[in-house]
Amino acid sequence: MLIRRCAVLFLEPREDLDIDWTSLFAGEGALGATMRWVALAPHLGEEVEVTLPEMAALGDIGFTLWQDRAGCEERHGADHVARLLQAGLLIGDDADDATGAAFRERDETLRSQHWRPLSAAAHMFSRWGDMRVDKGMQFPSFEELVVSYGTPPGPAIERCADGQAIMLPPPERARLDDTLFQRYTGRNFDAAAVLPTATASRLLQRAFGSQGEREMAPDAFVLKKLSPSAGGLHPTEVYVMAQRVEGVAPGLYHYHPVRHALEPLAAMDTAQTAELAMRMVADQDWFVDAPMMIVLAARVERNFWKYRNHAKAYRALLLDAGHLSQTFYLLATEAGMPAFVTAAVNEVDIERAFGLDPLKDMVVAVCGCGMASGAQDTVEMRYEP
Repeated sequence: MLIRRCAVLFLEPREDLDIDWTSLFAGEGALGATMRWVALAPHLGEEVEVTLPEMAALGDIGFTLWQDRAGCEERHGADHVARLLQAGLLIGDDADDATGAAFRERDETLRSQHWRPLSAAAHMFSRWGDMRVDKGMQFPSFEELVVSYGTPPGPAIERCADGQAIMLPPPERARLDDTLFQRYTGRNFDAAAVLPTATASRLLQRAFGSQGEREMAPDAFVLKKLSPSAGGLHPTEVYVMAQRVEGVAPGLYHYHPVRHALEPLAAMDTAQTAELAMRMVADQDWFVDAPMMIVLAARVERNFWKYRNHAKAYRALLLDAGHLSQTFYLLATEAGMPAFVTAAVNEVDIERAFGLDPLKDMVVAVCGCGMASGAQDTVEMRYEP
């Protein structure tokens, strides 16, 4: 049997503090520290604690060339090699081993996407699953934060001495101002309002749809959209959860940006969409009544096709989602509605609902919009002239 190390692996030291009762009763320091090492392998998506001998084996067995298992066992011990194979940190070529084959498939998926190793680890180990208000999602008020942390850093900084700044003239009023000043994040949606078909269509097409295609090389197409994208690749896919959209049955859809069509993924009733909406946005109940929710998920293989193992590729994906969400905000404002975007989402729950692979489909954020209820149950930061 041949083996090699998984493609991407980071080892993190963890220090656990506890009361050292022996030292305490001896009149010495009461705290004791225990060190342990945790392996972070993106293809697994979960932490694995390892021992020092296992760390030595992982450092010795390369991730590119296959090596004979017997030779590795001779150097590092059969038990350590077996345990690392069982954990998925070492990859074997035995097709008859179902568990090992599953690890190899995930490892090969990661290799084929051309992730930057640090970006892959940051993405896979920052995802949430089943995060709820009672598990720490509810953030304290500004008053509580000031009491706990003191006064925050100021909203602006100065980089020159008094009198050296060049004062600029006030901007003239222009057509876009009406929309810009009306834009705000909605947190009080009308739970009964239905999003008209024409409005939903315009929001999707103008925010996320293709305005044209161009063949840059044989079979290499790029799309023209109304937001910028790194390399003109537009890798961000849009998945829609319709709760109350005129002419669209409640459920999950994929938006096709070229055909301007919703592709059905799963039918649901309104109770199911409401429950999923709550899980998607990690119990931020002020967003749940939006009639249409949109998941922005980067198809990483399209971006990383050009920016292979690139230090800035991950950042570009986040910027792309930011551009799209702001365009969506402005279109919703134009239609007389507030919108929202949040990165505080349960990526794992979203992946399961829409059938997404986190190594291929990077959930970045959730957007939504709808008619305002007129209430102010949750604070909204609106412009006040």
